[in-house]
Amino acid sequence: MLGTTVLLAARSIRRHALRSFLTVLGIVIGVAAVVTMVTLGDATSASVQKQIANLGTNLLHVHPGQAIRRGGGGPPPASFDPDDVVAIERQVSGVTGVAPQAQATSAVYYEGNNWSTSIFGMDATYFVIQPWPLKAGRVFTPAEESAGKAVCVIGSTVSKNLFKELDPIGRRFRAGPVSCEVIGLFTTKGQGQFGDQDDLVIMPIKTVARRVLGTRDIKALLVGVDPAYDTEQIKASLTGLLRERRHVEAGEDDDFLIIDTRQISETLSGTTAALTRIVAAVAAISLVVGGIGIMNVMLVAVTERTREIGVRLAIGAVAREVLLQFLVEAVTLSCLGGLVGLLLAQVAIAGLSRLMSLDWSFNPAINALAFGFSAIIGIAFGFVPARLAAGLDPIDALRHE
Repeated sequence: MLGTTVLLAARSIRRHALRSFLTVLGIVIGVAAVVTMVTLGDATSASVQKQIANLGTNLLHVHPGQAIRRGGGGPPPASFDPDDVVAIERQVSGVTGVAPQAQATSAVYYEGNNWSTSIFGMDATYFVIQPWPLKAGRVFTPAEESAGKAVCVIGSTVSKNLFKELDPIGRRFRAGPVSCEVIGLFTTKGQGQFGDQDDLVIMPIKTVARRVLGTRDIKALLVGVDPAYDTEQIKASLTGLLRERRHVEAGEDDDFLIIDTRQISETLSGTTAALTRIVAAVAAISLVVGGIGIMNVMLVAVTERTREIGVRLAIGAVAREVLLQFLVEAVTLSCLGGLVGLLLAQVAIAGLSRLMSLDWSFNPAINALAFGFSAIIGIAFGFVPARLAAGLDPIDALRHE
């Protein structure tokens, strides 16, 4: 009996193809929107986490000054000095290493090619607390760092623009006043929250301080954190030590900023997830609108086919069979809309993910959930018209014009 009912439902839908298409359009749009938004939201969240991870996991970034300064004018906050590095390593428990950082922006030159990039001065600790695999070559040694050797490790963007197709290892180029030998090439990280992560040159900090900047000032500290320790406790100890060393009086605001990369990742991921849920909820409203459209069309169908219903009841069909026929029609419409919506969503996801430079993977859970919800919509909004059809009096139905 069920097979016959499904066949009758398919014939009815095919007989009114345009009306059926317009009826399920709301379901199609709703399912496509929900699946697309949730999938892209998950991909965006994963991309944010990946970019934050590229900044370094279990890492604290310490900068002089605050992100938001009240008022205007006033002297800039004092930079850090090498003694701060030693003090943090010795007095703060749970710190795996401290890498001082100096930075300058300079044009670099090689045989007629030039490029403007960021030059970072680091010590060997940087490569320990923030591992970044090398594509070729090596990092500089503590001996080269202590001697202030003009050696460097470069990112793939600098290599591509300066050396084109040449192997950069062992070649020398000019970075401002320094003639630097390339000893290492980083693997490619790609774009991040703060721009191209591969557009950089890393030299020993003494080389940058003496020959590029002309000052020993340290503009930032990268503090490695042991995962076994509580990051918040380490931040509190670090804050107390820096306030003491920088002579910040009680009641005064800190004149430095500590950024926890893990906290940034959790915050941004939570925000992205919340926005995804909100957008998905708004998109799901169109599913309800589609359900109302199905109910409306099914009510019209009951009115149009009243005599047909009367004939079926008169020749022996029971009310349950009539109810099942109209309910199957409604569910078939909603499921058909769900399938089309899923296909449309995959096309939209493929195009938008390419446009937004996102990596995404097929999420069976959200696809199954969206399709299941579309079927439930068909049952919920198709029951009333089906019940109305099953409750018709055969005599009155046969007299209907």
